[in-house]
Order: sequence, then structure tokens, then C-alpha cells
Amino acid sequence: MTARAICRLAALVVCLLPAVLLHGLWRLVRAPSPWPRFYLGLAARLFGARTRVVGRPLRRDVVFLANHLSWMDIPLLAGATGTAFVAKAELRAAPLIGWLCTLNRTIFVSRGDRMGVERQVAELRDALAQAWAIAIFPEGTTGDGVTLLPFKAALLAALDPPPPGMMIQPVRIDYGEATGELAWVGDEPGQAHATRVLNRPGRFTATLHFLEPFAPQGGRKTIAAEARARIDAAVTQR
Repeated sequence: MTARAICRLAALVVCLLPAVLLHGLWRLVRAPSPWPRFYLGLAARLFGARTRVVGRPLRRDVVFLANHLSWMDIPLLAGATGTAFVAKAELRAAPLIGWLCTLNRTIFVSRGDRMGVERQVAELRDALAQAWAIAIFPEGTTGDGVTLLPFKAALLAALDPPPPGMMIQPVRIDYGEATGELAWVGDEPGQAHATRVLNRPGRFTATLHFLEPFAPQGGRKTIAAEARARIDAAVTQR
């Protein structure tokens, strides 16, 4: 690990304590806390990202469906919108990261647990009833930033029927010229990928294209197909 990576990690730790203390104070008085969003947005900047937002992200009563390139997608989207996430269950056990995810109201799911899909859908439906903004990466894994993978629709059963006023907003995440250096593809171990990103010199622009929202109708497969088609069209026009 380079001195650059060590400095970035040290800065994250230094900023973490005041953010957690302030978050606790906000929770103590039962006020909506802006601090997880602030901290995750700061983390993205410390990793070298400069976020460019195209379009208008909805603030509540929305499910963001986004393509997935890297773990960097999470601090970028959270910093721009304050959204909660649906994430793989293994992340809960990760030191520090798992705990931070709980502060941001992460919904953990086990993608290999087919018997538990109904329970996971019920958990997601409960969260949607609270009008949160929630982000899902329906590819189920990270891609190379060029080819959009098939969308998995199982969790979108939580939107059939949808809560009143709920909307779907597709999001295209684009790292531009840095995509090849930052995308997490193949069998690269997670720690190796994280180290590679932390060691990367310089800055890069991460563009978040918030596409036109649409009402979730026609069932989970129709919703997934419509969102994928819109993101794919945006990729083609890049």
C-alpha cells in the first residue's frame, strides 16, 4: 500500500469520529441526520472523485436502479442523494464498513438464498413504506462500464403493487476516462480492488446521470426491463 493510500485512509478515520458524534446527536433528538450522507460524499472526494450530477434526482418515494462499476458507486450515490442501499449480506460482517452501512440504513440481502427471497422482499417493502430513497444495483455484480449486464428482478417484487406515489429513477454511473482503472471486474479480490483504487493518483470525474423517472407498473420483470433499456440507451449515447 502506498503513502497515498495510507493518507486517504487516515483522513477517513480522522473525519469519522466527529461525523459519528454529530449523527448520534441528531438521532438523540429524533431529527433526520445529514451526517451519513455528508461523510460518504466526503469519502468519495478523498478517494479522488469529483461528482458531476446530470438530471434531477428525486429525494423520496423513489427507487434508484443503477449500473454497478465499483464499491465507489456507494459513496458517490449516497453523497449526491442521501439514499439508502440494498447490499449483499457479506458486507454486514466487514470490519467498520458493515457498521457504517447500518448507519446509512442499508438493507442486507443474501443473493444466493433463494429460500429467503420472500423475507428479503418483505424487508424492502417495509423500507419503501417509510418513503426512503433506496438504491438497488440490479445487475447483482459489478461490470466493466461498457457492457450492461442483465438485470435481476427478484427484489423488485416489493414494487408489485407499488406504494402510493413511488417512482423508479434509472441512474447511469460513468467514470469517464478512469473507468478502466476503477471498474471492478473478473475475479479480482475485493481487498485488491480497494487497494488499487486507493493507490490511484489524481482525480477523476464521476458522472451520475439521473434519467427520467417512471411509475412502476406491469410487474417486476417489466420494471427491470424498462430501467435497463433506459440505462442502456444512455450508455449508447455516451
